[in-house]
Parts: sequence; C-alpha cells; structure tokens
Amino acid sequence: MSVIKKLAGQTAIYGVSSMFARILNFLLTPLYVTSFSTAQYGEVSELYANVAFFMVLLGFGMETAFFRFSKTEENQSSVYSTALTFIAVSSGLFILIGFLFTQSIADLIGYASRPDFIIYLALILGLDAFATIPMAKLRNESRAKKFAQINLINIGTNIFFNLLFIAFAKTSFDHGNRTALVELIYDPAIGIGYIFISNLIATCVKLVLLYPEFIKVSWHINRKLLANMLIYSLPLMLGSFAGIINETFDRILLRRVIEPVDGVEVAKQQVGIYSGVYKLSILISLFIQAFRYAAEPFFFARAKEANANQTYRTVMNYFVLAVSIMFLFILMYLEVFKWLLPKKEYWEGLNVVPILLVANIFLGIYYNQSIWYKLSGQTKFGAYIAMGGAVLTIILNLLFIPLLGYVASAWTTFAVYGGMMITSYLLGQKHYPIPYNIKKASFFLLFAVVLYFVSAFFKWIFPDSILLILGFNSVLFAFYLWFIYNLEGMNLKQMLKKP
Repeated sequence: MSVIKKLAGQTAIYGVSSMFARILNFLLTPLYVTSFSTAQYGEVSELYANVAFFMVLLGFGMETAFFRFSKTEENQSSVYSTALTFIAVSSGLFILIGFLFTQSIADLIGYASRPDFIIYLALILGLDAFATIPMAKLRNESRAKKFAQINLINIGTNIFFNLLFIAFAKTSFDHGNRTALVELIYDPAIGIGYIFISNLIATCVKLVLLYPEFIKVSWHINRKLLANMLIYSLPLMLGSFAGIINETFDRILLRRVIEPVDGVEVAKQQVGIYSGVYKLSILISLFIQAFRYAAEPFFFARAKEANANQTYRTVMNYFVLAVSIMFLFILMYLEVFKWLLPKKEYWEGLNVVPILLVANIFLGIYYNQSIWYKLSGQTKFGAYIAMGGAVLTIILNLLFIPLLGYVASAWTTFAVYGGMMITSYLLGQKHYPIPYNIKKASFFLLFAVVLYFVSAFFKWIFPDSILLILGFNSVLFAFYLWFIYNLEGMNLKQMLKKP
C-alpha cells in the first residue's frame, strides 16, 4: 500500500471520528448561546482557556516522548508503564491540590463565588491527563478504529448529558414546568456548571472504556528511562505551554484589558462573541487535529526510510491543499454557517473569521514542519519558537486590544502563527533540511485567498442578495475544485499507487 495512502487512510479514520465528534460538540454552541447570556458563555470560554494551560502542564510532553522511545527502546512495555505511571502520579497530585486549595484558586482566577468550578475542572484535567498515554498507545499501535470509537462515545456522552441538564431540565425549569424529575435533575444555582459536569461524566466514561489498557500495566517507573524521556519531552511541554498562550491567552487578555475600562459584563460579552466566531474555523481545526493524530506516529515510523524527506514533502503539499479547500468552503458558505450562532449579536464578529482561518492554516503548516526538531531530537527549538510566539502574543494583544478589541486578537493570532511557521521553516532548513515545494503549496493557498476576495467584492456590490451571493460563491468553489483537479489530479492518483 502507498505510504501516502496509508497516512490518508489513518487521517480519514481519525478525521471522520474527530469531524463527527467535533461537529456534534459544536452543535452544543447554539444550545449554550440560547440558554445562557453572552457574558455567561464568555465565562465558559475563559475557564476552558485556563484549562488548556494545565492540560499541557499535566501532559509533560510525554505523549510525543512515548512515540519516540517506543521506536528506539527494545522493551516497549517498560516505556508504556513508565510514562503511564508517571502521569498517573502527577495527575493524582494535581487533583489533590485542587481539592485542598479550592477557594484560593477560585479567588485567584476571579471566580470567588464559584469554587465548585475548581472541583469540576481539577477532576476533568487530572482524569483527562491520565487518559492521554493509553490513547497514545492506541495511535502508536495503529488502532485508529478503537481510538475513534472511544472518542465518539466520549463526545456522545458529553452531548447526552448537556441535552439532559440544559436542553431538557433547564429549559423546562425556566418555562415553569418544574416537575419532580426536573427538580431532581436541575438546580439553577449550578447554572453553567452543568457544562463542566457533563464533561466530567464523559471523561469518566472514557476511562472505563480504556480499562483494558490499564490492566496490562506493571505500574513501575524505570528511572533512567524516565529521565531520558523527560529530557526529551520537557522542551516540548514548554513549547506546548507557549503554544497554548498563542492559542487561548487572547480570551483571557480580552477580559483583563477590557474590564477596567468597560466593566466586567462588556468584557465577558466580548470574550463570548470572539469565542463563538472562533469556532467557525472548526473544519480546519478538526482536520489539523486528525492529521496530527495520524501523522506523528507515521512520521516517526518513516524516519529511517531512504525517501523519507520526499514523503514529508508530498504530505505537506496535500495537507496545504486540503486546508485551502476547507478555507474556501467555510468562507463561501459563511452566510449559512453563521446560523450556528443563532443570536445575531455574535454576527458582528464574523469579519475576523477569514483572519482566524488563515492563522489556523499557518498553525497546521507549523505542526507539519515540527517533525524536523522531533526527529532530530532538537526539541529545544520547538520550545524557543513557541515561547517567542507567546511573548509576541502577549505584547501585541496588550498593545492593540484597547484600540481594536477582539479584532486585535485575531490579527495577533495571524501574525504569531505566521511568524512561527516561517521561523520553523528557516531553522528546519538549517538543521534538518526537508525540500518542501514552497511554490506549489503557496499557490494552493493564495489561489483560494484570491477567490475569497472576489467573493467579498461581489458581496459588497450585492450586500442583500443572499441567494445570489451563495450561487456566485458556489461557482467560485466549483471552479477552484475543477482547476485543482486538472492541475493535480493525475499526480495524486500516481502517488496513491506508489508502494
């Protein structure tokens, strides 16, 4: 089987499950938007932004270290046991700290009246971190179907309990239908806490499904191996931590910068609007996630092959083509996608969607390129790049949020991810050169961007003719697909046939 075809197949399995799961999960956004105020939705977004930081810290970069050392160590069971036991101990300590210092943490992050949030989030974080190594083991063993099955059940459980607590119980309660069952399920004092409770239940279900991966473990730590794994992984953790600053810290800064001037409610509303429109980049985000699930073990497995660099070059070309198609699809039908945010107050933020889409494409290219420092063991460069991006994220947001609000955050994301992509490419060509076809990859994306501007100009001429706009955009999208197929279709067919 063609190596590209195998990667495409693995990405498809991860992608279909991730796409289905994320789309289902995204469909909860209209539920949150209609059930809670914009400020409350801003609170949820801000809290999950904080969660992302701790998720990276609790992971210790051990997932990538597990992939790498599974390929280099003879005793793979020792690698798995060492990684899992270490994460189990660190996650347990984290949960314990969350319980011991609940109120202090709530005071620190500005939620003094809701210490229950800290309990929910500490459990979610600790248990989720514990699940990362067994999930990585499934990927490492190419058990993509099992991985996808667990993810889908996890998301399905989360959705079910959101619908139970919010769509059924809260809605019934708010409309005065306060039956004994409704009052048993729903307590208005918990409010948005039910979002976290649903997440926690789903995480517990995931751990139950992963039980077979736990009973085979000897639960010991090889100290020498752990030291080597941490030396390799800690720069990755620092890089990922800095990456989370680039990815989510803008929502935290939005509130902190706007609140002293316009008040807490306005600040939370701005966070809510920005977070809502950010989710419209879901198709690109979930494809990038699916690609990373498949590509990381794939790249490590191909590292010793003679034509490895040519494989990486080809993968990059078709990755950029795929995300360019998604970019154009989302923007050509943005008039449809915006109804996923049914409150019109969110629509004022639609102007930043193209910026965020291109920014996420830059991020995906960066992730694709990052294989150079992971394969060469020079993970410190990943940390340097991400930390540089983090510093730039903070500086640009602090400088321009007072002037432009969340628009500044969107352009900052664009600039930072673009900078990281270029920096990684230049360093990679120096330390682990891969002959990427920059002209071809750039053409795929630039052609899509040009067609978007044609669409935007047409919309400017006919601003109120939605059906006419959608028809014209459909022609543009079909033209892009036709042109690319005629340009690249034969090459792709031949590539998929190669062993």
